[in-house]
Amino acid sequence: MPPSVKRKRGEGQWALGYHEPLNKNEENKKNDDGLNVRRRIIDVYSKAGFDSIDPADLRGRFRWYGLYTQRRPGIDGGKTGALPDEELDDRYFMLRVRIDGGQLDARQLRTIADISNRYARGTADITDRQNIQLHWVEIENVPAIWEALEAVGLSTMEACGDTPRVIIGCPLAGIAEDEVIDATPQIAEVHERYIGSPEFSNLPRKFKSAISGCTAHCTVHEINDVAFVGVVNDAGEVGYQAFVGGGLSTNPMFAKSLGVFVRPEQVHEVWKGIISIFRDYGYRRLRHRARIKFLVQDWGAQKFREVLEKEYLGHVLPDGPEPAAPLPHRDHVGVHRQQDGNYYVGFAPRVGRVNGDLLNVIADLAEEYGSGRVRTTAEQKMVVLDVPEERTAALADALAGHDLQVHPSVFRRQTMACTGIEYCKLAIVETKQRGMDLIEELDKRLPDFDQPLSININGCPNACARIQVADIGLKGQLVVDENGEQVEGFQIHLGGQVGATFGKKVRGLKTTSAGLTDYVERVVRKYDEQREDGESFAAWVQRADDADLR
Repeated sequence: MPPSVKRKRGEGQWALGYHEPLNKNEENKKNDDGLNVRRRIIDVYSKAGFDSIDPADLRGRFRWYGLYTQRRPGIDGGKTGALPDEELDDRYFMLRVRIDGGQLDARQLRTIADISNRYARGTADITDRQNIQLHWVEIENVPAIWEALEAVGLSTMEACGDTPRVIIGCPLAGIAEDEVIDATPQIAEVHERYIGSPEFSNLPRKFKSAISGCTAHCTVHEINDVAFVGVVNDAGEVGYQAFVGGGLSTNPMFAKSLGVFVRPEQVHEVWKGIISIFRDYGYRRLRHRARIKFLVQDWGAQKFREVLEKEYLGHVLPDGPEPAAPLPHRDHVGVHRQQDGNYYVGFAPRVGRVNGDLLNVIADLAEEYGSGRVRTTAEQKMVVLDVPEERTAALADALAGHDLQVHPSVFRRQTMACTGIEYCKLAIVETKQRGMDLIEELDKRLPDFDQPLSININGCPNACARIQVADIGLKGQLVVDENGEQVEGFQIHLGGQVGATFGKKVRGLKTTSAGLTDYVERVVRKYDEQREDGESFAAWVQRADDADLR
């Protein structure tokens, strides 16, 4: 008899005929579109309370409207992943306010502040995707929160879930003197046409987009699922290069350029084609392989472009140039001139943590010193726009009076942290307070250090805070201290650069949370002693002895 041939298992790709759900998440999505949960929240759950919520909605479809259950207080990181969801779930929610392009006005910011103080115990965090997250939200209050947000043009729709998430954009779109193109119209058109559409409300996994003409590349296009980056072609026309397949988490990959030139009026249809490929060809069998980056890795950019053009666009896109290299800082902190002669003032909270009262203060200052326009950045920072030159110093002083630094130290400016164990069910260690304490201590110990140095702190392996592309990336885990006790700590990644290289892991290089400041001080001093003129931390890491990295 001929030997049996082992058939390769299907990946759950709809385009190849695999429509039967291959896991629980896919089954739940097939049973009911996540967008339909809104009606049940308004009509049933907000009235009957937490105990009335269907588990498939609670741990699945709620995400389509920006709602995650919080971690129950008192559960240590050693139990993350070991306890069933019912034991990890608190009866309160994190709610994510979607802010496409990071664009806000004072009225919108005050609305978020009021919601924070009224319904979320004053909490608020600026995320590294330009959103604002609130905590301690009760299901009974969600309809009132939605009503308040929607009255000022904001929403939580598709802020989470297997959907097209917030479209990040340069906070200075239409404002920066050196921008290649103002991407505001393209972001608005994609949002208006496709966000909240059942056509794209059942994707294999999350889908992160960026559209920007910023010369600093502040939207970190290299790690988005899809990104459109402003370029100028040989004919002098302004448009976009398209990138696909970027992402971090446990399998980090940089996005690949499709080598095309996309005219501004074509962005929405190309975006639609790319997300449609993901919907139809994306891998749905295994959740950990369901991001578009795995499809792009298997196909390559050339095949992806061919499928896009032949099956989805129906026409060939012209070849296009690659964008220029990014500027050294991507965060827009400081005082800088706008196109119209006014100035923008970017400032740094501590690791993105603010509160309802502080958001009200920022709204007041934006109106007093500018036009009321405010922006969030993809680095957990904020920017006040339209400030006359003669008023910039007074605004910087006013912000500093509330510990919002326009001229921050390196450590304040370049330290990011994810939500951490305080609220997140996936986290293993605490991050936000640890990050704030680290900044304060390093500012005391290394007051004269002025070289660019990013420190990104993550509470688990999922890399929400981009640990693999930081100079010093810290991945939360339990480690053994000098007494043989399991305690909170971090695996250390060194020398990561967005779009260039992922951080280096030195064998066995870990630190306890308590010993983190001592470690960072030690390695930064080594770098400062040994660096050559103009040498970055990432370049130094590549040539440094392992002993100097410990």
